[in-house]
Amino acid sequence: MDPPVIAPGDHLAYLRYTLSLAEKSPPRPSNFRVGAVLVDAATGAVLATGYTLELPGNTHAEQCCLLKLAARHGVSEAGLAGLDATVLPTQLALYTTMEPCSFRLSGNLPCVQRILRLLGKRVEAAGDGDGGGGGDGDGGGPARTMTVYVGLTEPTTFVDQNTGRATLVAAGVQVVHVPGLEEAILAVATAGHVAQTDELKADGAGE
Repeated sequence: MDPPVIAPGDHLAYLRYTLSLAEKSPPRPSNFRVGAVLVDAATGAVLATGYTLELPGNTHAEQCCLLKLAARHGVSEAGLAGLDATVLPTQLALYTTMEPCSFRLSGNLPCVQRILRLLGKRVEAAGDGDGGGGGDGDGGGPARTMTVYVGLTEPTTFVDQNTGRATLVAAGVQVVHVPGLEEAILAVATAGHVAQTDELKADGAGE
């Protein structure tokens, strides 16, 4: 199915679209159901989409989004940063229902590091079960910028504190909370969870 036509800058509409993707994710007690959409910030064109567990393995939404983009262009995920500006725009926007993760219990490369690698920034080495590789990207590509738009801060269900937003901001990536869908996002994200004894927070941005 083709993505909907959304006007550039209609952040809530893009977030609703990411939520519709999150609803496709299979409910699991050990995952949040999250959706992600990568957009050409200048034109509003959707470049790639993803949702939790869309691809084999314990895959996150942003991870699936970037892996699909890489496959489409015949490069590794790490090789995305080296794509020419005529192939991959230099002004990007990433919409995600939850703040990108900064730590993976599986040992895979966190989504925050995947985003920084796409932008040609140095990333921390980490194991990566999908073969995407840790460490730096291939380099040599054009300078890219990205704004990350999030609908919810990650609850502390699996990781005590997600530092994704702080890590992105420290690297020069703007992170913007888009309000209005927090309750719906949390309901979809936790659909496969057993009742939690601790109250889940829904007051900010995360995965």
